[in-house]
Amino acid sequence: MSMNYSPDSMLAQVQVIADYQFGRGAGRALFPEGCEFVLSRTGRIRQVTFGGKRLVTVRAMDGKLTLGIDGALRLLAVLPPPAYRVVVIDEVAEFIRTGKNTFAKHVVAADPGIRSGDEVMVVTTGDELLATGSAVLSGREMLIFNYGVAVKVRQGR
Repeated sequence: MSMNYSPDSMLAQVQVIADYQFGRGAGRALFPEGCEFVLSRTGRIRQVTFGGKRLVTVRAMDGKLTLGIDGALRLLAVLPPPAYRVVVIDEVAEFIRTGKNTFAKHVVAADPGIRSGDEVMVVTTGDELLATGSAVLSGREMLIFNYGVAVKVRQGR
């Protein structure tokens, strides 16, 4: 599908993807008017930025969104807990903030709807964003297991 879209149609496209991936209303919250689009050589949307900061990257393999810190902050503001959140003990917050992976033994709560491979936000017990990443385990498994990586952190804050 060759893409030669207007900014409005690109905005509508990424909003639909976000609504599908994170639930209704996520698209509008994540992508305000005035977003800029970084396109691939083939004309597909690769990244969406706002005010010079990356909100998301569109994964080439499946078209899903990976969150940047600024995108995660926008999503965190509109999605009520526990949506797409992995809550960790405060003792490991600084390590995760530097981009270290989140281990199952440090998880104190997780959205039961999280599936392996989902894009998630790692937060403190006070719902402060620490990092974004990809869930390795489901939300329930994160609470059951006492070993192994729960979230592969992509970007710390």
